[in-house]
Amino acid sequence: MLNSREFASVRTWVATAERIVVMTGAGISTDSGIPDFRGPKGVWTLNPKAEKMSDIRYYVSDPEVRRLSWQSRLAHPAWTAAPNAGHRALVELESRGTLHALITQNIDGLHQRAGVSEKRVIEVHGTLHTVMCLGCGWRGPMQQTLDRVRAGEVDPACTECNGLLKSDTISFGQQLIPQVIERAMRVAAECDLFIAVGTTLQVFPVAGAVPIALDAGARLLIINAEPTQFDDVADAVIRAPIGEVLPVLCGAGINEPGDRKG
Repeated sequence: MLNSREFASVRTWVATAERIVVMTGAGISTDSGIPDFRGPKGVWTLNPKAEKMSDIRYYVSDPEVRRLSWQSRLAHPAWTAAPNAGHRALVELESRGTLHALITQNIDGLHQRAGVSEKRVIEVHGTLHTVMCLGCGWRGPMQQTLDRVRAGEVDPACTECNGLLKSDTISFGQQLIPQVIERAMRVAAECDLFIAVGTTLQVFPVAGAVPIALDAGARLLIINAEPTQFDDVADAVIRAPIGEVLPVLCGAGINEPGDRKG
């Protein structure tokens, strides 16, 4: 449990850091109406079949999985979601010139919509807002392809090569983009404060940014509802709601949140 003095110390870390790297996971977007994957009300917890749609092997081999995937994309909450207080709080860090980079595992684009500049955001798992061809590599706006689905195409093909289309996101079984991961590791080695927000820190190699930051001498702050494997080596762990605690820590809020555990 962090007492008021300890919480004030954490605020001081954020206020005095010169190069902050933030890593965000699904937990920062749940207040925007986008469910996480592994939590009690997560997408995969409530619908185990949904995990198949995130596996490239099933996606490529099974037309029914692709059909369900396109219907899922049509109904994805990202299209109507708005950035919440947690997203907006990180904009404050950039406005102060201390946000060195924002590594996100999310594909919803809400950080950019909140106002964080594209150059600061490292999307390690890609973006839902773009569609790509598994055959020729063509990319285009997702909404244009979704219009084809709305018009009756259950499994739209690439107009360039007739290949399979999917969201420009990293599915299970797909290789991460080396340049993106390399950049995430590089910025982690350059920061003096690393903040992990709303992520279980279970997914590698991106979770490897945490020990890299620690080895470089950075402080580690974890804000997450559930325990992570790095809690024991963190300088502070906060379990308060992200939308309450981040604005306070980033200088965008006034009152301290009431439930703080660490």
